[in-house]
Amino acid sequence: MDIFWPIASYLIGAVPFGFLVGRLAGIDVRAGGSGNIGATNVNRLLGKKFGVMTLILDCLKGFFPIFLAARLYAASPLETWLVPACGVLAVVGHMFPVYLGFRGGKGVATALGVFLFLSPAAVGISLLVFVATVGFTGFVSAGSLLTAALMPLWLLAVKMPMVTVLAALVIAVLIWFKHRDNIGRLRRGEEKSWKKR
Repeated sequence: MDIFWPIASYLIGAVPFGFLVGRLAGIDVRAGGSGNIGATNVNRLLGKKFGVMTLILDCLKGFFPIFLAARLYAASPLETWLVPACGVLAVVGHMFPVYLGFRGGKGVATALGVFLFLSPAAVGISLLVFVATVGFTGFVSAGSLLTAALMPLWLLAVKMPMVTVLAALVIAVLIWFKHRDNIGRLRRGEEKSWKKR
């Protein structure tokens, strides 16, 4: 079980809900917009209803694995590090899904689900930062990047265990890596603003 559940967390995180929602609507979301399977691209291609559906499903696949891990390992000395590890693996699954040749999304919604379980207070602060950043800059990617970078600090502020802070740092690095094309476009002034859609 100690080996099984982290692997299961990856496999759950790897379920490509954005791709599946697109298929239900008759399109391959990888062939349009940014080519990403995440909620932002689904929203761009299929509209708000499908975008919100994808957002919720991607969030749940981050929340569900560590929700169960916390209960499975509640009496185990492994709980402190294994629960955050399952969260990291769920995000890795979304970013590099075995079902789609390891070409997945950027992990923001799945990370949201992870941190909703680990620290709702830190998520509350992060959502304020995200909304303010997107409102000011017009770029969802800028909000996602800043929110990911600051999450470890918020976790420290609310006195979460260091292993949880380290998990947030790993997730932040992964999110920045997956946003490398967005970072390039932001630097060149070519990133699409939601205000112009």
